[in-house]
Amino acid sequence: MSTDQVATPTDAAPVPVPERINVLWFLPTHGDSRYLGTAKGGREVDLDYLTQVAQAADTLGYYGVLIPTGRSCEDSWVVASALAPLTKRLRYLVAVRPGLLSPTLAARMTATLDRISNGRLLVNVVTGGDPVENKGDGIHQSHAERYEVTEEFLDIYKRLLAGETVEHKSAHFHIEDGRLLFPPKQTPHPPLYFGGSSEAGIKVAAKTIDKYLTWGEPPADVAEKVRIAKAAADAAGREFTFGIRLHVIVRETEAEAWAAAESLIRYVDDETIAAAQAVFARMDSVGQSRMSKLHGGRRDKLEISPNLWAGVGLVRGGAGTALVGNPEQVAERIDEYRRIGIDSFILSGYPHLEEAWRFGELVLPKLPLAHPVKTQHSSVNTGPFGETIANAIRPNLKASAS
Repeated sequence: MSTDQVATPTDAAPVPVPERINVLWFLPTHGDSRYLGTAKGGREVDLDYLTQVAQAADTLGYYGVLIPTGRSCEDSWVVASALAPLTKRLRYLVAVRPGLLSPTLAARMTATLDRISNGRLLVNVVTGGDPVENKGDGIHQSHAERYEVTEEFLDIYKRLLAGETVEHKSAHFHIEDGRLLFPPKQTPHPPLYFGGSSEAGIKVAAKTIDKYLTWGEPPADVAEKVRIAKAAADAAGREFTFGIRLHVIVRETEAEAWAAAESLIRYVDDETIAAAQAVFARMDSVGQSRMSKLHGGRRDKLEISPNLWAGVGLVRGGAGTALVGNPEQVAERIDEYRRIGIDSFILSGYPHLEEAWRFGELVLPKLPLAHPVKTQHSSVNTGPFGETIANAIRPNLKASAS
């Protein structure tokens, strides 16, 4: 950690600023497209395509990939199991759903995937914020009850992965002689990621998890959330680090980037926005409510902070903001979040294959990364780098105009 610190209330410890960061990408198992809110430009997402995205992320040097969860997605555990053997270094951030699985079964699944991936598993703890979808999965608990279940689940789950034999009886779980015969590769368990903006969510995070996640709000709002979460962890006698989930739209010039942002929602009409916002309004997720308030369902004031655009959230649930700009601008905005205390960035962009390459080539080399990335040779005319002019002339490397 660096000596830089974020100003915090006098009764709270300052938030350390990481010197290095990790950058993850996203596997779009719920669909990918050139445009939002329309079937036009939609792309079939099958195993072949997901393999392309995962291998691109692996080649470019992303730390890992997030695999989403929910009834609109392919199962994250099956997808990770299929792709792990096809990549070398890439880590997989896979969802554990308290209430959908018993903690003992989840622990066995976790240990198995961690072993067969040679320690490349990251675990995303998801409580679920849509009551309608939850009921479809047989979960009828209130918001508060779901977090009670999550806290108990994680206590049992972590103890099992650490090699304990667990006896536990409560209103939610009754475990007798719970244990693992085969431990995970990582000790005591794979890192636990978690996002919850409510008071109940932050309380559970403070007691149980390793990395606290937020969606991409303006830096001042993120800084306040980080301070609150750290104070809760301090009160619980624990420490965790911080991550953020964002989309990115990067182009060689700022004008091109903003044009790409507008093009992404070119087929989104008012009726589509209203339908999407009605679905978001029924959710009991505080994080989703905060996302929706950033734009209020309006498309006339979508730049809510310098280079931070809320257009994605007009029709997409969850992460609804994107960093938009040229490589230098996007790198600076990322560093602004780093200075707040964020050390993990989970990014995505449309279409995901092309944007993974674009961001990987234009921005990743500019960041203070804790993991190696693909580097371009200084002589771009050798091998496959750059097309030879007229089959005879080797091209020269010229600096970008941006």
